[in-house]
Amino acid sequence: MSKSKEHKIPILSFFSGGGFMDMGFEQAGFEVIWTNEFDETFARLHAAGMTSWRKSQGNCVKAEIFNTKSITEVKSKEIIEEAFHNGKPEHFGMIGGPPCQDFSMNGSMKGFNGERGKLTIVYFDKILELKPTFFVMENVTGLTKRKETKEYLQSLLNRVEEEYYVDHEKLNSLNYGVPQHRERVFFIGIRKDCLSKKAIEQAPFGKWFPFPLNEKYHDAATKYNWGKQVSFGKNLDKPEGVPLELCVESCLVSQREINTKPNANEFFNLYITEKALQAIEEGETNRPSFKRLHRFKYSPTACYGNNEVHLHPYIHRRLSVREALRIQGVPDKYILPSELPLSKKFKMIGNGVPVPLAKAVASSLKDFLITNKII
Repeated sequence: MSKSKEHKIPILSFFSGGGFMDMGFEQAGFEVIWTNEFDETFARLHAAGMTSWRKSQGNCVKAEIFNTKSITEVKSKEIIEEAFHNGKPEHFGMIGGPPCQDFSMNGSMKGFNGERGKLTIVYFDKILELKPTFFVMENVTGLTKRKETKEYLQSLLNRVEEEYYVDHEKLNSLNYGVPQHRERVFFIGIRKDCLSKKAIEQAPFGKWFPFPLNEKYHDAATKYNWGKQVSFGKNLDKPEGVPLELCVESCLVSQREINTKPNANEFFNLYITEKALQAIEEGETNRPSFKRLHRFKYSPTACYGNNEVHLHPYIHRRLSVREALRIQGVPDKYILPSELPLSKKFKMIGNGVPVPLAKAVASSLKDFLITNKII
């Protein structure tokens, strides 16, 4: 029996949030053994949601955030003691998406000087201290777009690249079966003593890691005849050829589900007149606020700051928690406690990595590790 089948490779998860990236890695066959989340409410939401999902998969390991300190305060020795009771194993990985508001085009743009931007630096420091076999870092594409941010990022990577081969790629969740246009950059690192230099040198254009490509949905944003903006309340037919699973319609809760499906009837009340709401057309998402989704199109990036949750395509309300979770590719067996604050739920959901995208990256990584006889 090969090593890869004997045991699951352990993963340390940083900035775990709701656990969406963790879920994708678990679906791909890794084992998340340690988690870190500084926000107390996010930690409670994570524990409830991930535990309920694991139970549905026949996994009775209760999910909990193992460490709730800021990553700036938690020592690497402490992480090793909490995660590995018998010392570090031969192989383990690190995954994380440091808070991205300081790099986001819609955020503060403070870059690495912002409080959140500094967490990316600390994450790289932890990689060099803990020396995992591999690491994954996810962030907004703004990290690689602005000249000054890009240059500073390269200086950080230069340090990491003394010990790791690092590759990166911009991925859009829409191209992986998620009904949401969400572009993020993924960095993959493999420790140099685990990988043959020849595998790197033979790679075309210096891109050595086989980032996942889903042929079925590739270039989805341009290859389908998506629903067009129309006045609110019209009856619509799905345009021919558009996959329903990439449409917001596939995520909306039915009238029957609204009172039976967990988290389906949790949404913010609207403080705007019905007349003003009716004037917002279905598919009118280029507004600064009150963006109304189109039932037969994908959602723009689900980023729900300041309670600005997208409007339902044809009902006078915002999306519910369950609908937002579905737009992030989160299974319905992931259930959040009804008593915790709505604003925290939506913020946590919007911060997450869409689960099918996380799984696609994790599966490619696992295949690469096996193919190159690393595990």
